[in-house]
Amino acid sequence: MQGPAHGQRKDSPAGGLNHPHSPRTGMSSLMEPGSVAPTFNLPNANAGVGQDSMTLADAMGENGLIVAFTCNHCPYVVGSEPRIEGIAEKARASGMGFVGINSNDPVMYEADSWDNMVKRAAKGMTYPYLHDDSQEIATSYDAERTPEFYLIGPDSKIEYRGRLDDSPRDPSHARTSELSDAIEDLVSGKKVRVPRTESIGCSVKWKN
Repeated sequence: MQGPAHGQRKDSPAGGLNHPHSPRTGMSSLMEPGSVAPTFNLPNANAGVGQDSMTLADAMGENGLIVAFTCNHCPYVVGSEPRIEGIAEKARASGMGFVGINSNDPVMYEADSWDNMVKRAAKGMTYPYLHDDSQEIATSYDAERTPEFYLIGPDSKIEYRGRLDDSPRDPSHARTSELSDAIEDLVSGKKVRVPRTESIGCSVKWKN
């Protein structure tokens, strides 16, 4: 499957934390822990894992699912990638699914095009990498940044939303492990101790 025509944006830093077209900032949101996660049906750029297109139900494991809004170029994603792979492995070992969703505008940010998603996935990505070209899924989840994580229970309710830890660019400075803790709480039948944190990363690159 081919993504849309694309060009390279020249006037904005690739990893910028703010974006003039982002409709939301901060933690006030309609899609919070306790909300039912919106469903989706998106094409998968990772030919080695999952189906050609995947829905929420396809991705859901026995004990839940983690949806990660991610991309190719953001330095916070790049700095977190080994930890993202690690948390995906932990999710699978805990009976959960894990998918990445790239919603960035591929016209203004060519690094996040479908072709470049395919190339990145081919380098050993272990989870489905889904393309939200219309940005409808990012909008329905009220996604703000990359990376941003949603831990969804088997009943499709969001149990945790926010960051993986408190230092996405530099693992040596990480002092927290909120997403990992939330996985452990959910699979052990406990209430998630910290259900909401502020994500740390680049803004979602919204279309004009």
